[in-house]
Amino acid sequence: MSDRYRMIARLYHATLFALYQTTLALGLCLLPLAVAMKRVGLTLPIRRLLVAAERSYERRSPAE
Repeated sequence: MSDRYRMIARLYHATLFALYQTTLALGLCLLPLAVAMKRVGLTLPIRRLLVAAERSYERRSPAE
């Protein structure tokens, strides 16, 4: 592999990791709002966002 490819792959992996962590933080911050909305009968799609971010991150994670 060329150095350029490795650098791009590391940048992509770091970006996916940051996206995953940001999605988790967003889910935690929106938890009180989600609980209040559930009492009213509405839901936020936070779980779908978390699952999609986790799936993308794990797909690109290097095999251990």
